Amino acid sequence: MFVKTGDNVKVIAGKDKGKTGKVIKALPKVNKVVVEGVAIMKKHQKPNNENPNGAILELEAPINASNVQVLDKNGVAGRVGYKVEGDKKVRYNKKSGEILD
Repeated sequence: MFVKTGDNVKVIAGKDKGKTGKVIKALPKVNKVVVEGVAIMKKHQKPNNENPNGAILELEAPINASNVQVLDKNGVAGRVGYKVEGDKKVRYNKKSGEILD
């Protein structure tokens, strides 16, 4: 999976197209990512000790990893490539050539 937790990404498809945010969680088994402030859903919670009357929570839902592009330090969105520098495999932005890790 080309996206890691902590990466800044831009959404390129879906109802939140054009938004940017930080990856909170990466789910590689299902090829999805949770991005801060994107794909907000409402979850109804039953009454419990914290909320005796119940609550409606707003949470970020996972979106498909193919719908995001990783941003480099300059804010350029592009595809991710891999190359070996020295003895390490690193990710780089194919559009700008900048190393991401």
